[in-house]
Amino acid sequence: MFALLVAIGGTGRTHAAEQPPALSPAKTAAAAGLVDIRTLVPDIAEDIKYAGRDNFVGAPVDGYRAPKCFLLRPVAEALARVEHDLRAQHLRLKIWDCYRPARAVADFVRWAHDLGDQRTKAQHYPALDKSKLLGDYIAPVSGHSRGGTVDLTLERCAADDKHCEPLQMGTDFDYFGVRANTDTPGLTPQQRENRSLLRRAMERGGFQNYPLEWWHYTFAQEPTPHTIYDVPVQ
Repeated sequence: MFALLVAIGGTGRTHAAEQPPALSPAKTAAAAGLVDIRTLVPDIAEDIKYAGRDNFVGAPVDGYRAPKCFLLRPVAEALARVEHDLRAQHLRLKIWDCYRPARAVADFVRWAHDLGDQRTKAQHYPALDKSKLLGDYIAPVSGHSRGGTVDLTLERCAADDKHCEPLQMGTDFDYFGVRANTDTPGLTPQQRENRSLLRRAMERGGFQNYPLEWWHYTFAQEPTPHTIYDVPVQ
């Protein structure tokens, strides 16, 4: 989930990188080129986890001053196209996280060092000792801070498209363990198909899955692949 640094995904994990990221001097979302996805899809489903308490930290995370999804404009436009295509099938995206300020990732690291805080263990890391999260799961830089990554799931809607329910995926968001791997064994056939449905939709839109997290997608043509941002979400 979070791996050793450089070009990271998830909560702060790395894929592989050729150069360390540089911190942008931008002080506002507009200066960074970040846009709210709801300016493109006003009714997209959101449950921005790090703006509240329902997350692995168990509290609002530093840098999340509002429950909003910001992405660099080309990424937001690509995600809006995915949503548009899904709606023709009575499906919808539900977003958990998008751009993540660098200060939020630092907050994750502080939390990981506090071994006495075990409030979220049962839900998020039941089979792991918290001392094992740093390094293998939590790193000091996240690909989310580049503005080109999104964490999400799928909902299926009734014929009127007004009543939608999340599809069963086999784990909650930010589950630390192999069951969160996109192609993990042990899923039911329906859970496996639901994950595949999400992956196919996102790949058609130009997004690539991070194999250790079924919910994690990065736009393949990232506008600023070597730049991270620290403007607050507000």
